[in-house]
Amino acid sequence: MTSQFVSRWRGADLGRPIPEERHAVSVCLPRWRDNVGYEEGDPAVTGTMQCGYPRFFFHPDTARLFAECERQLARPGECAVAFPSERVARRCADFVARETGSAVRVGACFDERIHAVLMPLAARDTAKAFWQHAGEIIPSRQAVALLEGPATASDGAREKQALRERVAQLQGCSAEDVYLFPSGMAAIFTAYRLFQQLRPEHRSIQFGFPYVDNLKIQQRLSQVRPVERACSFFPRGTKSDLEEVARLAATESLLGLFVELPGNPLLGSPNVARLSELSLRHDFPLLIDDTLAACVNLDTLPVADVVATSLTKYFSGAGNVLAGSLVLNRERPYYERLKTLLAEEFEDIFYGEDAIVLERNSRDIAERIPRINANAARLCEFLAERPEVADVFYPARIDRANYERFLRPNGGFGGLFSVVLRDAAAKTERFFDALQIPKGPNLGTSFTLCCPFTLLAHYRELDFAESCGISRYLIRVSVGLEDSDWQIERFTEALRECRPN
Repeated sequence: MTSQFVSRWRGADLGRPIPEERHAVSVCLPRWRDNVGYEEGDPAVTGTMQCGYPRFFFHPDTARLFAECERQLARPGECAVAFPSERVARRCADFVARETGSAVRVGACFDERIHAVLMPLAARDTAKAFWQHAGEIIPSRQAVALLEGPATASDGAREKQALRERVAQLQGCSAEDVYLFPSGMAAIFTAYRLFQQLRPEHRSIQFGFPYVDNLKIQQRLSQVRPVERACSFFPRGTKSDLEEVARLAATESLLGLFVELPGNPLLGSPNVARLSELSLRHDFPLLIDDTLAACVNLDTLPVADVVATSLTKYFSGAGNVLAGSLVLNRERPYYERLKTLLAEEFEDIFYGEDAIVLERNSRDIAERIPRINANAARLCEFLAERPEVADVFYPARIDRANYERFLRPNGGFGGLFSVVLRDAAAKTERFFDALQIPKGPNLGTSFTLCCPFTLLAHYRELDFAESCGISRYLIRVSVGLEDSDWQIERFTEALRECRPN
């Protein structure tokens, strides 16, 4: 169990994959201005990018696949975005048609192994939004196999079963109740569709500030109109918010409640025990996204109807594959209904070669996470004492009792934290540019990784994010397996840039 040392923080590293692999799921954006340039579509930044996070950025191999679909299927003025099944493509087509009013159609290619949504060029960004929010994507390995021939003859069935059993062991359930997806967001989107089938005209609740697409699914992919009624959002997750949720649940039928434990990026822990009580009393399903609990730190399934996890993160640890899981709790009231709906709704679109990679990556998760927990706890303690630092957001420091209520006997507080500097507007850019650790999206890797989270996730809504307590200068750090002294020294050196001249 060793960390793959990754050196991706220099200006010359802009656009290079993190890690140095064809199918890496992160890209180096080493300076503050590079992140701004990426968000603004600056060709000086986007033109260098050899990859990106695959839900947000079409991998070059996936883009080549789209181009081939266009060659085979498109009419003049049309473009194509491809998906792993006809049902997924039709969901995208319906979304694009509803959002844009464009004429949209679906076509099969590559012997019907994939289906492409064909639409006017002006509608492409809307299809890309569906790709991002829904997460039901074609991964780059599958694109390469379709274009160049398969690298392996295996369908990954044996590895998928091993993965279901591994997730089941971590979650304390039967492998029969574990479902695998091509991303964590695809798992959440599937659960949302199930909830919609049960309560098609009712609003959902998002409790606590979530990762961006958890909220976008409920807002943009809802059947409820107007969209403002689709989801009630309680970004701070306070005691008074809990009381308001209780009032809503007592007066109307709710589609379901979504909550992260802990939250991303402020690492707070909502009172999930109370939310679970409300879900039982008022008869609505509860989904917990436990991704940041690193799969082994918390035991959340007993209080949830559904637990969703991005296996891209800590479960994999390698930063070279996207995946997600959905787990049903057979002891909760919604189990039979959700299980019955999944029998019809679920498609195995998790690509076999990705399953093979993920199974190999995840074998040492139980050994990796305790070391990551210890490194992160020590680094947070160090930063909290520094005069240059205004806030350190970490589960051990925020809503600790709510987190510890679900702590496993050998669990810890995870490997993710966020930091905001004093005099942040003046000093954050210098600090970030000087920080000599890999810089790009993603988290949960065996190597330390950081990004200016609010810039990347909420660039078009920075004022909204700040109204929810998320500073535009927040830096999110995912701690890896490197030597703890090395990690602290990297931050010490960068903090020197924050001292008065």
